[in-house]
Amino acid sequence: MADDADVIVVGGGLAGLVAATEIADAGKRVIVVDQEGEQSLGGQAFWSFGGLFLVDSPEQRRLGIKDSFDLALQDWMGTAGFDRDEDLWPRKWAEAYVAFAAGEKRGWLRAMGHRIFPVVGWAERGGYDAMGHGNSVPRFHVTWGTGPGIVEPFERRAREAAKTGKLTFKFRHRVDALSVTNGAVNGVSGAILEPTGVERGQSSSRKVVGEFMLRAQAVIVASGGIGGNHDLVRENWPKRLGEPPNFMISGVPEHVDGRMIGITEAAGGRLINRDRMWHYVEGIQNWSPIWPRHGIRILPGPSSMWFDATGRRLPAPLFPGSDTLGQLNYIMSTGYDYSWFILTQSIIKKEFALSGSEQNPDLTGKSWRMTIKRATNKGAPAPVEAFKSKGADFIVRDNLGDLVEAMNKLAGSDLLKLDHIKAQIEARDREIENPYVKDAQVMNLHNARRYIGDKLIRTAKPHRILDPAHGPLIAVKLNILTRKTLGGFETDLDSRVFGNDGKIIGGLYAAGEAAGFGGGGVHGYRSLEGTFLGGCLFSGRNAGRAAAKAVG
Repeated sequence: MADDADVIVVGGGLAGLVAATEIADAGKRVIVVDQEGEQSLGGQAFWSFGGLFLVDSPEQRRLGIKDSFDLALQDWMGTAGFDRDEDLWPRKWAEAYVAFAAGEKRGWLRAMGHRIFPVVGWAERGGYDAMGHGNSVPRFHVTWGTGPGIVEPFERRAREAAKTGKLTFKFRHRVDALSVTNGAVNGVSGAILEPTGVERGQSSSRKVVGEFMLRAQAVIVASGGIGGNHDLVRENWPKRLGEPPNFMISGVPEHVDGRMIGITEAAGGRLINRDRMWHYVEGIQNWSPIWPRHGIRILPGPSSMWFDATGRRLPAPLFPGSDTLGQLNYIMSTGYDYSWFILTQSIIKKEFALSGSEQNPDLTGKSWRMTIKRATNKGAPAPVEAFKSKGADFIVRDNLGDLVEAMNKLAGSDLLKLDHIKAQIEARDREIENPYVKDAQVMNLHNARRYIGDKLIRTAKPHRILDPAHGPLIAVKLNILTRKTLGGFETDLDSRVFGNDGKIIGGLYAAGEAAGFGGGGVHGYRSLEGTFLGGCLFSGRNAGRAAAKAVG
């Protein structure tokens, strides 16, 4: 029987599109199968903020940021904390990826029309020593056009390849099994689902209307992670982070279900580091949800005061934007699965951004006029103001007593004591007028404002929280937001999947989140941010090029 294509790619997200376009460019025939409809092409990348980790970029240099491969690798390794036998290939992927981010990544994307917002963000700032977790310098480059802007070049290339017959899309094709002959993967089979007209991100029908079987010399699994499947998240939850949260919201649609990970594992693929995962602690319930339990992450600047459910301020250096998993570990150790921001209108105006393409119409729509208003408007960006007025997790009051009373009411408890909260805020406020202080968060504010990008658009001028001139007061109840799977299928640098016997499985490749963004866990335990899309780009490119070469 003749093959239906040279290579089959399972998943039409960013990693799958990158792999498929590389295969088509090499002159090979490729089929992309996806259980969702055509309207969901691009997967999770479409919904993203479009952040990319770049090293020593022109954007950094223009802002006076001194970066280098050595500094970035130091930060990556200090953040990853590789400490397992299984980390052999993830470590190799990390070194290769940082070299890619410091080398051809920006030029490769730029040649396809990709552009970058000129102000570089500073994510995951750490706060430990130089060899510990965090970015020593700003490296978070936002795509001009956010998530859709990173998807567009590859979708365009894919559709051009489809016109020439090199690439075929098969939407609503749900893979249920990999075909294995003589130890090598040579196809997929599964169910054809009924057509769907739901909007991108909404839950689609699972009604089966047919079956299919496709053959090829190679299969690339690029099916994403498990973030939309809370049962799997809880099943794989690491003991080092305590018990899984009772209440979680979803940063990804329901179809990010992990099915294909189990199917590939059943075919012999070796899954490693499955207990490593990346969930955010600044999640808020979407007042206008697209998918079930739809949550949005606040991208906070460094000024909000952060309290746990009992009203204790989070310890240094667990400030907003510093150490996501350190914050998650601390919050879960309290016995509660939520925490609180307390801030002012002056802070929310300058420091609050919301992750996601749909929450940033100015950047997504590539409107300089709208983007400039972030710095000149009296209020916060419109999507933030919408959450402030309509979001279930936001409270706005004119005085601290009323604010704390409303916080307790929202939480359904009396855990928060006004005197305790007030004492901590007043102590912080006494430190704010001096340029030299002992409060580590206030030190962090001064450090942030030494970077021109933060001073211009990301960090409010230091002021007293209880100063009425900067009011009203705002409290935000923060929930655990599921997002990324950091472990995945163990692969070599050609994205070839290892079997449980330690040998490469013929014909089987994995890319993107299903491969831990490279190697089975390129991030180790933690991420530096801006690295998920980049991991999809790098692993998808490696997989596509290697598969195209292997099929002859």
